[in-house]
Amino acid sequence: MKNSTCFIIILFVFGMFSCQQNNPDVIFHKSHEPKKNQAPFSDVVEANGFLFLSGQVGMDHKTRTLVKGGIEAETKQCIENIKAVLAQHNLSLDRVVKCTVILKDINDFSAFNEVYKTYFHNKPARTTFAVSGLAVGANIEIEAVAVK
Repeated sequence: MKNSTCFIIILFVFGMFSCQQNNPDVIFHKSHEPKKNQAPFSDVVEANGFLFLSGQVGMDHKTRTLVKGGIEAETKQCIENIKAVLAQHNLSLDRVVKCTVILKDINDFSAFNEVYKTYFHNKPARTTFAVSGLAVGANIEIEAVAVK
């Protein structure tokens, strides 16, 4: 019994060390928007060939206000904001492998989806859910994961 327990522990420890990556670097990229450099989060965190983008709302980054026009306009602006962040890293929407979509109202799902599908032709994995409120009174927030 002791020998088998020791053997299992040795296998476990060996497995932990053998699964570690050779490149443990994580890069916390600065925002491409000077007004966001003081924010308590990064626009993009890069790790192991993946870029993890912070959520984007339908904010026009020139005016720092939500776009007018409801869920359709905000969805379009969210995705345009994602495109702008990806462009700073020489990537495009075709490199997005996962999106998380947060809606203020799940009844907006169909309208959001009509806009979303015009941008994401590769059909990345997606999770969509609704919450009781979003930052700056937004109707939608989308975060994305892209691969280099």
